Amino acid sequence: MESASAQILEACHFAAVKHRDQRRKDPSETPYINHPIGVARILSHEASIDDIAVLQAALLHDTVEDTDCTFEEIEAKFGEKVCSIVRECSDDKSLPKAERKRLQIEHAPQCSRDAKLVKLADKLYNLRDLECCTPEGWTAERAQEYFQWAAKVVAGMRGESTVIEKQLDEIFKRRDVLPS
Repeated sequence: MESASAQILEACHFAAVKHRDQRRKDPSETPYINHPIGVARILSHEASIDDIAVLQAALLHDTVEDTDCTFEEIEAKFGEKVCSIVRECSDDKSLPKAERKRLQIEHAPQCSRDAKLVKLADKLYNLRDLECCTPEGWTAERAQEYFQWAAKVVAGMRGESTVIEKQLDEIFKRRDVLPS
């Protein structure tokens, strides 16, 4: 079996290759790979998560949703547990955006603990990013709606990481969004 660091670096490399041509929607067009690395870092450094599968899933959480990657590819390379977490964190891009957002709120309470951890860290990363700069083409109203929607998703995942939830609550408070 590979060392823990080798397993994490393999997932990081895989995600970097898959996301290589993607950019975030911020004014600087930050390389997209910074996002999954940041999500894994929140779990590792702030929430003290050391479960290799959870950290790998954090690095891979957007690969199926946003690239040509398949769940079969994730499972073959990283195993059933990592694939299961990634599956729980992935939206069905064939659905309209409003439906995907509604389903995130609806499905959040049923997610596994591991998927909730990844999703909480993902929301924290995105909200911190949104506090720093508004994506190209977003109005202040659209940004505020995202904070409100995120609070509803987070409400269904509470109880998994007090550290991450506290950080999220501080953001919600700054944005005058009451956690659901």
